[in-house]
Amino acid sequence: MAGPPPRTGPAACAWETAVWADPVKAVGIIDGLLRAGSVNRSALASEAARNACRPGGRRASWVFGLSDGLAQSPPESHLRVRLVFAGLPRPVAQHPVRVSTGLILYPDLAWPEFRVAVEYDGLWHSDADRMHLDRRRLNQLVEAGWLVLHVTGRRLHKEFPALVREIRAALVARGWRP
Repeated sequence: MAGPPPRTGPAACAWETAVWADPVKAVGIIDGLLRAGSVNRSALASEAARNACRPGGRRASWVFGLSDGLAQSPPESHLRVRLVFAGLPRPVAQHPVRVSTGLILYPDLAWPEFRVAVEYDGLWHSDADRMHLDRRRLNQLVEAGWLVLHVTGRRLHKEFPALVREIRAALVARGWRP
């Protein structure tokens, strides 16, 4: 009896992904593993240490460092990493913002010290009910003193340089010094 085929654990899969996949896509995958609880930061650190001397070891550690498991979708992860690669300060994913009603909102990406937030609007945000909730949320964040920029998939993939310029300008207007 041969038994079940060998399986690779989630931390090893994350390491292979970090080594072989495009870093932006790799972070999206690893963020998903972290978010789902399939792997944790400790397991990633152990895997990175165990494989530090292998080819790709430094790259895997670097990709693990870009991952946070807080993004709610791969495009949010991709956006965060691409903004960092474009020279912007690293945003905080899902930063809590208390609004006047006492409700706590969590913008997709935020630079809390500048009160600038970025919301990624995927296709499901085009639904009328979702749009109603999104606009109410936007108004609450603006009332709390936040500047909120919205990013669509089209902008992420086809207008990224312009998007970076807009976010950079918003951060500079709010006090960031590159």
